[in-house]
Amino acid sequence: MNIAIAGTGYVGLVTGVCLAGHGHSVTCVDIDQAKIDTLRRGKAPFYEPGLEELLADNADRLTYTTRAEDAYRSADVIFIGVGTPEKKDGSANLSYVFDVARQIARSVTRDCVVVVKSTVPIGTNDKVERLIHQALTGGAQVAVVSNPEFLAQGRAIRDTLYPSRIVIGTGQSWAREVMRDVYRSFDAPIVWTDRRSAEMVKYAANDFLALKLSYINEIANLCELVGANIDDVARGIGYDERIGDRFLNAGIGYGGSCFPKDTKALHWLASFHEYELKTIKAAIEVNENQRLKLIKKARRHVESFEGLTIAVLGLAFKPETDDLREAPSLVNVPIFLDDGAVVRAWDTVAQQNFQKLYPELLYCPTPEDALDGADMCFIFTEWAAVRALPPEAFTGRMKTPRVFDGRNCFDPQAMRAAGVLYESIGRA
Repeated sequence: MNIAIAGTGYVGLVTGVCLAGHGHSVTCVDIDQAKIDTLRRGKAPFYEPGLEELLADNADRLTYTTRAEDAYRSADVIFIGVGTPEKKDGSANLSYVFDVARQIARSVTRDCVVVVKSTVPIGTNDKVERLIHQALTGGAQVAVVSNPEFLAQGRAIRDTLYPSRIVIGTGQSWAREVMRDVYRSFDAPIVWTDRRSAEMVKYAANDFLALKLSYINEIANLCELVGANIDDVARGIGYDERIGDRFLNAGIGYGGSCFPKDTKALHWLASFHEYELKTIKAAIEVNENQRLKLIKKARRHVESFEGLTIAVLGLAFKPETDDLREAPSLVNVPIFLDDGAVVRAWDTVAQQNFQKLYPELLYCPTPEDALDGADMCFIFTEWAAVRALPPEAFTGRMKTPRVFDGRNCFDPQAMRAAGVLYESIGRA
């Protein structure tokens, strides 16, 4: 099939490349000429494991352009994969989605299915359909389908090529058959539903995971007060198949492009309808407080960070991505700088993005280099290179081996036995 993808961010580009991998001819559209030029050179505009290899493997079925009207005119299916960033009030900014919808209406000359892949509030697909039908100038028949994504950064290729499920919301039989053809070669169950239910599935899934993370962080905080070990607690409840062992890693809060934005968007939507989602509200509050957990621990040892050299290991919100959105580092590093500390930072792929925001930091080529002469070390991302550090790396390189670990990377007893002042999350 001829497929057009609006947007070459995480959702749009990964979706397009993976559909090309299943044999479809895909045209990726973006208004950013620099991103299109980068893609034409076979390079990805962001870091995602396996993405550039897949770009190369499917180069003969992938086209990149800024000429949206040409791409939409010849497409059987058009995926909308643009961003829906958070507004100041917590609601989702849908302007990019609606702009694409209007452009589609001006461009299409043949029957096609428009698929909203972006994460959008419940009822958005209906608005997209109205926009398109009001602006259509020809006699083309256009159906709008909700098909939310469930990819996780760092494993987006695997999640898209081998999904746990495919959710499709449509009430039109001919659109259903088109979508069946799109996903015919995928080995995954398809959940057929209406558009509003499909939209809700996405929010319900992401917010449930955010709830799970917030819950385990609250239990971790209580473990510290009563002398329990969160690692053992999480392992003990994780064997229960009703709970499962995923998303039970205590830490300094969730980040990224989905959980913070989607919890706030659903909370806003509920408030708009004069209903309060108490659990979601609590998850948002817990996460905001958790991100300052290490700072509070450190202030028990020093009144101020002034004059100290601080090693920061990990800048991205999680491993295997260069994404800084809602990363704990963005909350903590400014506090160090405001106090007058010298910050030595390391991250295997996110340093370049962070340097654009904070050029005054000292960026180091290895985690060990970041530790040299440091008075304190803060761990914000559990990269494999960080987990591999022996206790001697801290005692041998740091001026004062004080480690505040927000991702529970090390065994507390081993670190303390080596002479490290070591504090983590939920472990005595």
